Amino acid sequence: MRHRFLAFTALCLGVLNLNATTLFVKQGGTGTGTSWSDAAGDLTATLFIAQPGDQVWVAKGTYYPTSQKDRKASFAIPSGVKVYGGFNGNETSVGQRDPKSQKSILSGNIGSKTDHSDNSYTIVLIKNADSKTLLDGFIIADGNADGAGPSADKERCGGGIYIDGSGAGNESVPVIQNCVFQNNYGRDGGAAYVNGRGGVCNPSFINCEFQNNKVDLDGGALFNDGRHRGAANTVLENCTFSNNKANYGGALCNYGGKGQCNPVIKSCIFRNNEAYLRGGAIFNMDVEGEAKPIINDCQFVDNQAVAGEGIYTFSKPEPKEKTESVKLKMN
Repeated sequence: MRHRFLAFTALCLGVLNLNATTLFVKQGGTGTGTSWSDAAGDLTATLFIAQPGDQVWVAKGTYYPTSQKDRKASFAIPSGVKVYGGFNGNETSVGQRDPKSQKSILSGNIGSKTDHSDNSYTIVLIKNADSKTLLDGFIIADGNADGAGPSADKERCGGGIYIDGSGAGNESVPVIQNCVFQNNYGRDGGAAYVNGRGGVCNPSFINCEFQNNKVDLDGGALFNDGRHRGAANTVLENCTFSNNKANYGGALCNYGGKGQCNPVIKSCIFRNNEAYLRGGAIFNMDVEGEAKPIINDCQFVDNQAVAGEGIYTFSKPEPKEKTESVKLKMN
């Protein structure tokens, strides 16, 4: 019976793989996306129809999440979909592309090209995504999360990308690799906001660059939020953080209030980041929760802050031992 079940499962997986589709997007395309010669031009619409297991190939050019002036519009990456940029528009395999010379830009500059006040709040949105979800080979630029919403709202957090695994029973573990996040702004998390509040949000950023991002508050490039008994244990590998600015955590802020925020940071470079107060490169808020990043083989160069040019951890003071006075009864 067990062998029959395994054979049936394998058959189902085979059918799913056969149904997987590659969708093609090219700037100015007018087709349905079945091939490069029939490439679609609307990346937002193409992502909307993509199904788990599909791949979306995006040619060089600049793409906007909307053709209107809707600042709330984002490129929404579905769970289980792999989205690749950096194609010239004639390749037959992912390995043939070159993202560095064939630049695929996801831009938040949807309004006036000289005024960022009308830019997209968040350029890319990934919510409740599994580990097969991939964003690879893009420049993500000019998001402006300057909204006045509540804490952790995507209109005020994550100008470049907002990854959401918040809420009981939810999980988001996508992979973002070979991407450049530049010139993004937010109240918290200028380039990226990882929301694990009450849920689990453990994305991986691999071979990514974060440059010239800025916030009013915390996490100039990236804010990891594990509050409300959640988890935000982001993996950062071979990433570079440069010229990012914040009040706390010029490049990175880890907040584990009543939750867990223990990112793994491996072979990363933090250079010329600035915190106006604490944590020129990294600020950890280790109060009523955990904010204990695991850092291996990283470089910290010319970061600035009033306190903690490289790393600053704010921990709740240990309570002092109570001393009891003993009254002796004299006979």
